[in-house]
Amino acid sequence: MSRIGRKAIDIPNGVAVTVAGQTVAVKGPLGDLSRVMAEGVGASVKDGKVHVTRDGNSWKRMSGHGLTRTLIANMIEGVSSGFFKELDIQGVGFKAESRGQTLLLSLGFSRPLEFVVPIGIKLTVDQGTAIKVAGADKALVGDVAARIRAFYPAEPYKGKGVRYRGQYVRRKVGKTVA
Repeated sequence: MSRIGRKAIDIPNGVAVTVAGQTVAVKGPLGDLSRVMAEGVGASVKDGKVHVTRDGNSWKRMSGHGLTRTLIANMIEGVSSGFFKELDIQGVGFKAESRGQTLLLSLGFSRPLEFVVPIGIKLTVDQGTAIKVAGADKALVGDVAARIRAFYPAEPYKGKGVRYRGQYVRRKVGKTVA
């Protein structure tokens, strides 16, 4: 059996997990999430824990077993405590501004870039150069942070652009005039 798939997932207080066929639904203080499990993988809730099982030992079943367990654990953690990613903007005149469900990014282009924030994501802009992406769905939080960063990734010559907090950008030496 899968070492990860075998582990039971504890359900914290205030979180409800329901399994209906191949669909797992999780409700908590930060929202509701649901996911369809991989084929041949099942889940059950017993004694405040979620147990994930599989039928068969084929390669697909074994890989789906551990994956499904991890996805359910991430859903439970997301609705109870949530996930977040932090981005920093560096560069002269580079800034961000939040207007409702739209993020305006001034990144040195001729006009500001508009990014529509998906439902379930909360964006916080601090002093125009720090963006915090928070939400209950781990994959959606990572996707939104990556899409914001993709507008202008940090470049290696001056280091300007959008980067994850704590990301190291390897700097290159520019051309020299003789």
